[in-house]
Amino acid sequence: MRYIVLLIALFFPVFGFSQEWEDQQTFGSSDQAPLRILSSTDTSFFAPIIEDFIASYSNIAVEYVVTGTADIDRIFRATPEQFDVVISSAMDLQLKLTNDGFAVPVLDVEHPDWAQWGDSLFAFTSEPAAIVINRHALSDLPTPSSRQDLIELMRKHPHRFQGRVGTYDVRQSGLGYLFATQDARASETYWRLMEVMGRMDAQLYCCSGQMIDDLREGDLLLAYNVLGSYARNQAEISDELMVILPSDFPITMMRTVLVSANATNPEHAESFVRHLLALQTAADPLTFPLPPLSGFDDNIAQRTINLNPALMTYLDQMKRDAFISEWENAIVQDK
Repeated sequence: MRYIVLLIALFFPVFGFSQEWEDQQTFGSSDQAPLRILSSTDTSFFAPIIEDFIASYSNIAVEYVVTGTADIDRIFRATPEQFDVVISSAMDLQLKLTNDGFAVPVLDVEHPDWAQWGDSLFAFTSEPAAIVINRHALSDLPTPSSRQDLIELMRKHPHRFQGRVGTYDVRQSGLGYLFATQDARASETYWRLMEVMGRMDAQLYCCSGQMIDDLREGDLLLAYNVLGSYARNQAEISDELMVILPSDFPITMMRTVLVSANATNPEHAESFVRHLLALQTAADPLTFPLPPLSGFDDNIAQRTINLNPALMTYLDQMKRDAFISEWENAIVQDK
């Protein structure tokens, strides 16, 4: 691997404000300014993609910084000139960035119409929200296959689940908010589930990685709306975890990428997006270790979140405030 691991949890002085990154790495070397990528995707998933890009384009270095989906939107809006490429799993926030003029078109890309918007925002994965359980902690209890199963299981065994269920804090997580709003639009079951999880003293998280870590440690018995790609990756190396796509309707998001309209390296940024989309099409797990657009599991019918203006409905401040208030009433309760 031709990358230099930089110190994590340092403040990045170039941006003019203090920001603590979840991860920060530089790949390759160059006498030019590096291509700066702001992303919500764990570096482990993107390292092979960046390495393949650098192998194809000489004298290019890539700086890859990772933070949460809500932070990406906030930071990029404040300093769009500091980043060349933005990658996020929060489709709604990405679409609004594009709609607000923060993205530049990348023309003549062979990509499905349903997986792009305005030649400026491109989806390149298909990833469901999953129920993830610690199979050893669940022990003798039946394995839930749907949201209703989950509700009934927690109601029948409240002492087993008390303080040991987790989900996103939708006030802090852009992806968590996206999953929650789409879930609520699909069925009233979502609100019943949130109320039951609230009575179980649900633990709230910023991101899937932390939920998965607590599941593996046994601190959680189950977690709801975990990003399926991350969960399955960990389940393959840990027999404690079981990943369940709800049989009633899996909510499936598409991870997206855009080129900053204020990019310092616009040509390199465009080349990177074209290379990324080409790798997605080839779907070689050695160079593209994420679920491609062809689907996380072709044998299971999925509910894919559409990339269209309706996606921004719940970003309206009044609608967001109302949704957060209802969510707090359901799951936070006396916290």
